Amino acid sequence: MEDRELDSILIRYDIIASKAHAKVLHKAGVLNDVELYKILNALDELYHQVQGEDFKLSPEDEDCHTAIENFLISKLGELGKKIHTARSRNDQVLTALRLYYREKMKELKTAVEELISKMKEFSSSYGHIAFAGYTHTRPAMPTDVKTWTEAYINALEDDLKLLESVYEIVDQNPLGTGAGYGVPLNIDRELSTEELGFSRTQRNPIYAQHSRGKFEALILHLLVQIMYDLNRIASDIIFLSLLGCFHLPDEITTGSSIMPQKKNPDVLELIRGYFHRILGYQITVTTTASNLIMGYHRDLQLIKKPMFEAFEISIASLKMMNLTFDKLEVNEKQCLASITEDVMATHRVYELVKKGVPFRDAYRQVARELKGRM
Repeated sequence: MEDRELDSILIRYDIIASKAHAKVLHKAGVLNDVELYKILNALDELYHQVQGEDFKLSPEDEDCHTAIENFLISKLGELGKKIHTARSRNDQVLTALRLYYREKMKELKTAVEELISKMKEFSSSYGHIAFAGYTHTRPAMPTDVKTWTEAYINALEDDLKLLESVYEIVDQNPLGTGAGYGVPLNIDRELSTEELGFSRTQRNPIYAQHSRGKFEALILHLLVQIMYDLNRIASDIIFLSLLGCFHLPDEITTGSSIMPQKKNPDVLELIRGYFHRILGYQITVTTTASNLIMGYHRDLQLIKKPMFEAFEISIASLKMMNLTFDKLEVNEKQCLASITEDVMATHRVYELVKKGVPFRDAYRQVARELKGRM
């Protein structure tokens, strides 16, 4: 995504924030009733044009923030020039980004919850089937599909707890903090907080600017945790399908251009690989925002693209994993065949323990028995 493409996405949120800001200006006496009515109508018109893809950013518009002001001036003349009173592009972009982040985190929450629900359905269908668990990529002890599935359900449930914490931190209204040092005009910031549905107002204007980069890093930490779990799930499914325990649906596999027998787990490989990209974005954003003195710096513009892409990748990955579990099948015969005598060795040790044999003696006895069969 290039910056103009990003602004084409962000402009919708900027228009919403501009409507709230116009009401703040009205309460401050900057706009009268008629002026407020005209500005709100013009912003609604612009919003519908954006939604219908009838509005495009022009080369004359430096960014979506300037585009909104230019549109109002073209429609309303001198009145349009009032919209930028008591705000800076610094708090303007912060507010639009916060609105975007909140919406995407809600989408993310829904996608995680839907995946958990789908995994519970999968466990209900196949949970009773036992198979060999692995350590060091070697057969270890028996487990079952229910235990395996619930391990990742538990992980995703923890991700939801983290999501709630991150959302609570991000859900602060920066509008009205200006360039980072407030504005010399008495405005009711609580009004825009209420209008935009923020849980609270971000009071300190310097921290409002410093939170850009900090909040993004928190969000990316959340996305890294979710993608980490998807990475591990994908790796397991690929491995278990290689053993014949799982059967991959055709919807998530591709063939080979030369080997007719191949059924490649491309979608799962991409999900597994995308974890590393999101982790890279976290490092990029955190390091880009570090070493900066107080206030806004143009460096921060560079973190927009990683944020937009990280959300899109994470949400798409969750949806594809949902599809995987919807179609994934378990081969009970292959699963049971994986539970060999070696896999049952630890259970044999504890059978002896239950008879009163000390654990270490039982361990060594079973080890000798297994070695004698080799």
